[in-house]
Amino acid sequence: MSSPTPVAGPTQDSPARPLAGAKAWIISDGKAGHEALCRGVADALELSVEWKRVAPSGLWKAMAPWGPVAPRERFGEPGSLFAPPWPEIALAAGRTTTPYIRALKRKAGFKTYTVVMMDPKTGPGSADLFWVPEHDKRRGPNVIATLTAPHPLSPARLADIRAHPDPALDALPAPRVAVLVGGPNERYRYPPPVVAGFARLVHSLADLGAGLMITTSRRTPPDLIAALEATVAGTPAVLWKGEGDNPYPQFLAKADAFLVTADSINMTGEAAATGRPIYVFAPDGGATKFDAFHAALETRGVTRPAPERFAALEVWSYAPVYAACAIADEIARRWQRRRTLFPGLT
Repeated sequence: MSSPTPVAGPTQDSPARPLAGAKAWIISDGKAGHEALCRGVADALELSVEWKRVAPSGLWKAMAPWGPVAPRERFGEPGSLFAPPWPEIALAAGRTTTPYIRALKRKAGFKTYTVVMMDPKTGPGSADLFWVPEHDKRRGPNVIATLTAPHPLSPARLADIRAHPDPALDALPAPRVAVLVGGPNERYRYPPPVVAGFARLVHSLADLGAGLMITTSRRTPPDLIAALEATVAGTPAVLWKGEGDNPYPQFLAKADAFLVTADSINMTGEAAATGRPIYVFAPDGGATKFDAFHAALETRGVTRPAPERFAALEVWSYAPVYAACAIADEIARRWQRRRTLFPGLT
């Protein structure tokens, strides 16, 4: 089995993007996580994006990612959602978007460079290029892999957020610690002892005088939210429980350090774009791919395991880990190679 194409680290100082301003389609199934993957890469390429949101149903949804686009969608015909002129680049993520990117590759030919984010478990001909995280098993000559997933929270964007006042967060005492809380999934569990232990861990941060910025997710169970509310009552803290505007980008930008639950690869990867210390709390359970991901970050000096309680906060630094720029560089390189081989496409 061949290895994935090696991908260099972030290239914030790269010259102007050759695809800057180029027309691009992002084919989306509406899932926020899928859209973040594509948006991060599109932003790094500086593309002009048109969103193509799809919602196949019935048999056509059941057959995805292997089946075709439903005939009633009239793919490629004038007046349909997917009609010429074709874009320079197309990005897609998610099982139900794969039939569309495959149909686009067939219709547009070499005019559109097609990219699938994550492994749809289809053949290599479904797209020109696939991105997968390093802990994924897919490999091949048209597969690239990075340790963390791409996302729109680039170091430059975080610096811009950091430069703008946020009275609620700026008033918190230093060090400000962002506590990024996931929840149970197929691999991790949060029985009562784990909930109590995590609450005690957060309380120990408050005891050190840290200003806490806590965000929950859709997976966070009610008993954990209640425990966190009780823990931070009367302390300098901001706790977001899903109501109103999500301050997550501000939390990342303003944090001096992080405490992240191990069940969320995305939240850990997003925190890694800051270059700030990250402690990882492990609930019950685990899985090979999660273990590999966390071990790789720890080996690179990005994360450390959370203690049972904080007696002090350690300080360490590392180069921000931001995959979107590296992926964008690789897409641009391959796109330029195609243009050199087929100059009539320009």
